[in-house]
Amino acid sequence: MKLHNNLLVTSEKCIDEIMNGGRLASLVIKDAFLANKKLGGRDRRFVAETVYDVVRNFRLLANISFRRDYTKGDPVREMIMNYLYLFKAEDFPQLKDEAEKITALKAAYDNYKGIRKIRESVPDWLDLKGEEELGERWEKELSRLNEQAQLIIRVNTLKTGRESLIAELKKEDIPASALEGYPEACTVDQRKNLYASQAFRNGLFEVQDASSQLVAPFLKPEKNLRVIDACAGAGGKSLHLAALMKNSGKIISMDVDEWKLKELQRRAKRNGISNIETRLIDSGKTIKRLENSADRLLLDVPCSGSGVLRRNPDAKWRLTPEELERLKQLQQDILDRYTRVLKSGGLLVYATCSIFPSENEKQVEKLLAAHEEFRLEDQVNISPYESGFDGFFIARMRKL
Repeated sequence: MKLHNNLLVTSEKCIDEIMNGGRLASLVIKDAFLANKKLGGRDRRFVAETVYDVVRNFRLLANISFRRDYTKGDPVREMIMNYLYLFKAEDFPQLKDEAEKITALKAAYDNYKGIRKIRESVPDWLDLKGEEELGERWEKELSRLNEQAQLIIRVNTLKTGRESLIAELKKEDIPASALEGYPEACTVDQRKNLYASQAFRNGLFEVQDASSQLVAPFLKPEKNLRVIDACAGAGGKSLHLAALMKNSGKIISMDVDEWKLKELQRRAKRNGISNIETRLIDSGKTIKRLENSADRLLLDVPCSGSGVLRRNPDAKWRLTPEELERLKQLQQDILDRYTRVLKSGGLLVYATCSIFPSENEKQVEKLLAAHEEFRLEDQVNISPYESGFDGFFIARMRKL
């Protein structure tokens, strides 16, 4: 592959907007592709992988490039080039021939291998927080969280089966295989623009990590139940619940952001789902009107995202100690107020994509102490290191 200047310019602009402008990486890359519609598939892959990998390893690359942490105004281009020399030189003839440059960069890289916060590229406070919360386990989890995430999809069982989906994707030159232990999951073995595939447009699958696919079944959904997904976002788990319920009963998917609910409506239509009703949470009355009405309640609450840093590496640069404390307070507030929508005998699932106990077990303990009507049935911690997938916490409780 030839290293064209326009690819470097596009990558540089994206990284600057993420790291200096504070924008979400996914939105920055989406906008970049809309502005550069002539970029082919290989070029788009180069830009996306380069941007995510540089953001993922930003502190390490800054130290290799400048012998210190990044200072606003430092040239991002130098960091991109050093990333390519270190990790991608074999892909570019004009780079791999510069042996002296590569040797010098590898020597600089070796200087930081023993400094975890630089090697794994996390802010000082987050490295300390991780060790405080997880002890020795933090080292292994952080190393796994700094790897590129595997691409996983979930078959939409309302429209097709897993083997049929794999066959359909093969027709479009998209190699996929069944993921053992996850009945609706497939791995996609090459980076492809899945959203442009006919199978996706026909609603045959959704992109969803294997760990995330465990949340909806944990709620024990059944046909004809009334389910509330009170922190639905763009609705990945609502869609999964609808499939598990065979498009029966009713799912009320709620969120404080209207644009997310509109995206859920589009996704539900593509998936052939008719049992989802969206509701905007625009005041305390929205929840009050639903008291004692749900057989099942899913609270997939806002969290630090510490378990999904492989997928969202830019999140570690936006998160602050103050924001983490705000999120924990929000989690408590949601658990205290939203649980009133559940009927007696109903099931509650509390879930986060965090690996920090302060957002997980400790929040459940506080709920159980404050609300004696709830009993813990089961809970699970999904370790990125052990599973190879995203980090999640899922707890199921019954309201007596």
